[in-house]
Amino acid sequence: MIDFGFDKLALIGAVALIVIGPEKLPKVARTVGHLVGKAQRYVADVKAEVNRSIELDELKKMKTQFEDAARNVEQSVNQELHDTSRDLEQSWNQATGFGGSGTDGSGSSSTLESLPPQYQHPRKNWRLKRGATPQWYKQRNGVRTRAQSGAARVARFRPPRASS
Repeated sequence: MIDFGFDKLALIGAVALIVIGPEKLPKVARTVGHLVGKAQRYVADVKAEVNRSIELDELKKMKTQFEDAARNVEQSVNQELHDTSRDLEQSWNQATGFGGSGTDGSGSSSTLESLPPQYQHPRKNWRLKRGATPQWYKQRNGVRTRAQSGAARVARFRPPRASS
């Protein structure tokens, strides 16, 4: 940038005083100050935007690295799970006396017949669930079982009018 020392600023001020005049110099100085301030704010905004874009690029690189690492971990876990299930199936077949693997038709059909039935949800409607307190107890003790609007509540508990 341009280096302005005290002597250069004094020279510029003296020339401005002669050229502009003492009456208009404060107004021009104020205007120049505003313009310099706007320029500094603009430069600061541009710097901040550049820094944000650089940080965004770094975050995108990090994201891709994490996704790759997660994908590698998932693949290794799936491979280990597959290997373990295959070893378990082989040892199960050897222990139960099935000589063949589960891929042929005879071995897989006999293992499916020997498995217990799967659990099935009773498919009850959970919206119809009632509370544990019986209705007769609620009625005897005056527990509200139905919601009432504000207007209905006011009308219900309003004292009767005295006819005069």
